[in-house]
Amino acid sequence: MAKQLNVFVENRPGRLESVAKSLRNSDINVRAFAIQDRGDFGLMKLIVDKPKQAQLALAEQGFACAMKDTLAVSVPDQPGNLHKLMAALAENQINIIDAYGFVLDPSKQGVCCVEIENLPQTNAAQAVEDAGFTILEDEQLYNL
Repeated sequence: MAKQLNVFVENRPGRLESVAKSLRNSDINVRAFAIQDRGDFGLMKLIVDKPKQAQLALAEQGFACAMKDTLAVSVPDQPGNLHKLMAALAENQINIIDAYGFVLDPSKQGVCCVEIENLPQTNAAQAVEDAGFTILEDEQLYNL
């Protein structure tokens, strides 16, 4: 299963640069990221090619960092596919905590990273596959 890093970052100039520098110095490639404002602190969500190494590198620099399971779904870049994915999860009473997506190549393939409440106890992966989508294995996602 793919892993996402959640990094808690003080909301002040230079802190995001420090995260990026730590990853660069550890030869870690960022595949996707999202940043959320939480007042005095922010939350930086990262998909990287070497999540365990990234977590260690960031912890060594004093960053609070948690690794989370995420469902990385390959979604053809066509109108209606986001709805199809969300409907498959909703029909199975699966709660989405957080999600973000990106397109690899316009009009071809997108990826939706979905954080699911209590993911291991759900049938989320099966529901997504039954709806015709492909779940990316961790290495597939990290090597896009």
